[in-house]
Formats: sequence, structure tokens, C-alpha cells
Amino acid sequence: MTDTPHDTRAVRDWAEAHAGAYTAVRRQIHRHPELGFEEFQTSALVADRLEAWGYQVDRGIGGTGFVAQLKLGDSPRRLGIRAEMDALPMTELAQIPHASQRPGVMHACGHDGHTTMLLFAAQYIAEQRRFDGTLNLIFQPAEEGLNGASRMMKEGLFTRYPCDAVFAMHNMPGLPAGQLLFREGAQMASGDTVVITLTGRGGHGAMPHLATDPTVAAASIVMALQTVVSRNTDPLHAVVVTVGVLQAGTASNVIPETALLKLTVRALDRDARDLAEARIRALVHAQAQSFGLEAEVDYQRGYPVLVNTPSETAFARTVARNLVGPQGMVETGPPVMASEDFAFMLEEVPGCYFFIGNGTHIREGGCSVHNPHYDFNDHLLPVGAAYWASLVEQYLPKAG
Repeated sequence: MTDTPHDTRAVRDWAEAHAGAYTAVRRQIHRHPELGFEEFQTSALVADRLEAWGYQVDRGIGGTGFVAQLKLGDSPRRLGIRAEMDALPMTELAQIPHASQRPGVMHACGHDGHTTMLLFAAQYIAEQRRFDGTLNLIFQPAEEGLNGASRMMKEGLFTRYPCDAVFAMHNMPGLPAGQLLFREGAQMASGDTVVITLTGRGGHGAMPHLATDPTVAAASIVMALQTVVSRNTDPLHAVVVTVGVLQAGTASNVIPETALLKLTVRALDRDARDLAEARIRALVHAQAQSFGLEAEVDYQRGYPVLVNTPSETAFARTVARNLVGPQGMVETGPPVMASEDFAFMLEEVPGCYFFIGNGTHIREGGCSVHNPHYDFNDHLLPVGAAYWASLVEQYLPKAG
């Protein structure tokens, strides 16, 4: 790994010259999106190309995931780069020539672009062979809530393919196209799901004294939950508690037997995450008891806080500075309250997860991810590919 200035002209020129070909690849993947653990076509398309370029490809890690490895020289250093391949269960509404051809499935988060950028870089790396060490390209399935990262790890990802550091990149609408944004420490929040079931005694709406009403308790709990953020957690450690589902009853004159609440809980601090869980559990049971109800709390821990390590983040910034200059990057950007399963990889291996701007104008990359009108901005492809190639050459420098 080197922090010395690196000449990026060759990789930038190569990326620009091949941008058209990779735009076609990205749009092909976009037309044929696949849900998590179903990325058979996408995985085969990418893996076949990598094998043709000389990578050793190990398929079927985490179902449809795989690792493509390339070794050069005798350096013991080992680098990992991850891209995710899955789409979302959404109907695409964007009026574009390469719109999804699969009803109810679309690439609404840009994973088609992330996969293509790494594939794009892999060709340059294999052709130029300007590194010394072991490169592990990790193509991951099922990032969207299905925890493909953990499945790959449970199936031996880092024991079979050890890495000294691992990196990943995600597009960000609202950030100027191609601008790179970094942050040391907590970059993305943990994401937990809570299902609360309140059980009382149903009855006639005209005779509430003969029933035990779970809807009143549910309403009280919705309001009380906000005190977890406002009065229990440190205001400098962001926590979000959102009640996304509140279901009770089927008729206006019937007091229901049960009420159901579903929450998402986000935190940017590991201790704050633990505190939020403890307070939510205590608060729900106390509120239910005060109304004479039974409460069941199913607290489902999801993705952990994504924490970038200092040394690897500093190195990732250096690569960006060499490639795009200070004007093309944000040294320290704000954290994001969304969640990402790359966080599991960073719990095991040091590394950095960062963002690349998808554009600010609504018609040119500014539409939010997870929106039916979203599309990855193809102008990012050469920038992202050149970044990955530069990172490999600087992390695994070749003597001379």
C-alpha cells in the first residue's frame, strides 16, 4: 500500500475509451433484473467474462455469489473489493429504452451500475497487470434485506479468500455525478425490525368497559416510543424509531382482540443501538401492563452499524485525491441512516465503504434510490472503474 502520488492518466484514458461498451453491459443487466439469491443470469454474465480474462472464479458462495481471484507477483498482501448484484421487488416507471423487462422487479438502487463498474475495472486490471499481490473481487447476492454478505461469510468467504482490507462503493443521488464522498467511523446506521403484538379482550364498541382495548394502548405506545429518542439516547448519537405499521380491528363498532405494530429502529452508535432495544422492550411491556394487556415483542436485529476504519478510509481518500483531485471529492461527508450488509464484512475485516455521486438533477441521476423512476447514471461508469483500478494499483503496488 502506498500513499505516494500515482499517475492515473492511463487508467482514466482507458476507462473513457471503453465507456460505451460498459454502458451497454450495464443496460443489459438493468433490462434483466433479478431478486436476491436469484441472480443466476447476472452472476453468469459477470463470472464468464472474468474467467475469460484469467481470473480464478469460485462460484456458488452464498448461493449466487462468487469470488474472482487474480494473483500476481510474490507480495503477501491481499485486497478485497465488493459489488452487489440484486434488484428490488418494484415495478419500474421510468420511461427509458433499457427499462426492466421483468414485471415487478427493477434495479432501483444501482446495483447494476456497481457490478458493471467493478467488472469494467477488472478488465483493465487483467490487461495491464500492474499490481503485486492477491486481488479478490467479491460479487455478492441479496444485499437488499436478505443479508447476502453474512451468508457468503458463513460459507467461508474470508477463510477461503482472506483479505487485509475490503472496500465497497455505492451511488448517491443528490451528490454531483462522479464526486466521491468519504467518512471515517460510522458511515451507515444499523437497521432493526420490531414486531409488537398487543393482546386484550375484544367487545362491542358501545360497551368499552366490558373489553380491554388494544387500540388505545397501541396509540399510547406510538407516542411513548418517541421518548426513546428524545429522552433516553444521547442526542449526539443519532437514533430513529419509526412505526411503519399499525393494524387493529376490522369494523368501526368492534373493539378488536389484538393490535399489531411494526417498527424500524436505526442507530449510528453500537451502544445507542443496545440502549434503544432495552428501552423499547421495557416501555412496551410497561405500557401494555398499564392498560391491562399482554405484549409480545419480537425484536429482530438486522444489519449492524457500518464502521469505516481510519487507515483504510485515509487510503481510500488518497486514491480519490490522485484520481479526481480535491474538487472531485468530499473528505468527510455526513452519515446516512439507511443500512447496508457490507457492515458485516467490516466487522471482520478493516476497510471503507464510500459513495459516488449519481447526479443532482432529477432527470440525470438525482432521483432517489428505491424509487420507481430511479436509474443509475452511466456517466459514473468510467469514474468508478478508474477508481477501482487505481485503488488496486496503489494498494498492491508493483515494484518499479
